[in-house]
Amino acid sequence: MAVWIVLPILTLLMFDLGLTLRFEDFGKVFMRPWPIVVALFGQLILLPLIALGLASAFRLEPVFFIGLILIACCPGGSSSNVFSKLAGGDVALSVTLTALSSVITLFTIPVIMSAAASIVGESVGISLPVGNLIKQNLLLMLLPVLLGIGIHYLWPAAAEKTDKVLGKLAFPLLLLLITVFYVQHNRTILDNIGVLWLCVTLLILAAVCCSSLLSRLVKTDSRQRRTVVIEVGMQNAAQAIAIASSPFIFANEEMAIPAILYSLMMNIVLLIYVGAVRRRDSAK
Repeated sequence: MAVWIVLPILTLLMFDLGLTLRFEDFGKVFMRPWPIVVALFGQLILLPLIALGLASAFRLEPVFFIGLILIACCPGGSSSNVFSKLAGGDVALSVTLTALSSVITLFTIPVIMSAAASIVGESVGISLPVGNLIKQNLLLMLLPVLLGIGIHYLWPAAAEKTDKVLGKLAFPLLLLLITVFYVQHNRTILDNIGVLWLCVTLLILAAVCCSSLLSRLVKTDSRQRRTVVIEVGMQNAAQAIAIASSPFIFANEEMAIPAILYSLMMNIVLLIYVGAVRRRDSAK
């Protein structure tokens, strides 16, 4: 049941993301190279490696091992732009990173998840049909984004009105998805919540701390640093849940549990972060 809810939600969210993007957003890499390099390194390399280390250290069951790495491979969508704005970050940088990661992960997720499945999955019968994953990503992610970008150019006023409506629906839809998964898998969640909650909490805290440190090392300004922290820490839970539960890919809803728990902790930790930087600004 849950998969037939998450797949339309993911498509809708990616369409809404496209409504806010322009093709020019993909070409701003050379205007601010270091913040983009740091953020992409954190999103595409560092966070999956941290997830691999945590999953190994806590000896997670194979299905949760793969699930934790999966959520680490799926950088956040348009919600990160909202958080960057609330934190007083560099919203233009956030939009550029969202545009880049939404395309780059179409290619990185199959590579990383193939490696993860080969490490622990094959011994318990979990394999990754790479072709199906690529097809689903193209159909449910790239095409809706391109459609949204096209509408943005052809009918900008309509795109803005539609984005306002869909933007308000994003969080309630995610809560609906989490509720459905909890009702269906409450026993499994409760049996494993201790170690999984600890893993996802350490993962989001590591994302925030490491991205902040890397940003300081390359001497980004405070607005850019806030955006990098949010972009690295915020993951696309709908995408991870769709890949885990899709009957065409892993077809395993329990694999989505780390993504659900990460989504909850991600919002708590990043809201605390936003509140802290806003208080610091007001104190100046």
